[in-house]
Amino acid sequence: MVFFLRFTDNYPILAIKSAKFIIMVNILSEQNSIISTYISEIRDVVIQKDSQRFRMNFERLGEIFSYEISKQLEYETREVITPLGMAEVKVLKEYPVIASILRAGLPLHTGMLRFFDKSENAFIAAYRKHHKDGSFDIQLEYISSPDITGKVLILADPMLATGASMVLTYKDMLLKGKPKHTHIVTILASAQGLEYCKKHLSSKDTTIWAAAVDDELTAQAYIVPGLGDAGDLAYGTKI
Repeated sequence: MVFFLRFTDNYPILAIKSAKFIIMVNILSEQNSIISTYISEIRDVVIQKDSQRFRMNFERLGEIFSYEISKQLEYETREVITPLGMAEVKVLKEYPVIASILRAGLPLHTGMLRFFDKSENAFIAAYRKHHKDGSFDIQLEYISSPDITGKVLILADPMLATGASMVLTYKDMLLKGKPKHTHIVTILASAQGLEYCKKHLSSKDTTIWAAAVDDELTAQAYIVPGLGDAGDLAYGTKI
């Protein structure tokens, strides 16, 4: 496998190349923009103590992701009446379905919904079931989703560690229909998680968007340097 950076006019792309296909991962923080400030704040152990600000930064990142994804969607031209005449404008042909993995995905979802305010929504409950030997399985408890057949799907999870929960969720979402295209959105990904998604997701029908990528993944599958438990930081420590 080969990793390399390709630069476009808008943002660098991490290309993950295998003998079969190439998956492009859009890394938004590699180019100077305000997104780097938001990422620095959600990583900062002092600023993290303010859970409201933590959630707000997730929402801001959701808005930025939505803006970037909107450039990839289909548009149509319509005429609108202004106070002084007629104007031809381009509008979204169809709004994407926004699906988020609970609970850390909620503020990210809120940010995306501000931009795609006419979107249908889906929610997935997933968790790690730990075993005595230290290993764990990904368990899905709940999926609430509209029919996604032929629609654009945005599937969001703030942390892409091993990639297993994202792939499992995507495959379960296919029970709700086959989307026309899927945009995977994550704030912080590990290189290993990206590799896992590359092996199990279709490059033809999938685009991955990441705010930042960290190289290290611990034996317990935590991203390093990472930011900690996103759900706990946003909504309080669970028991």
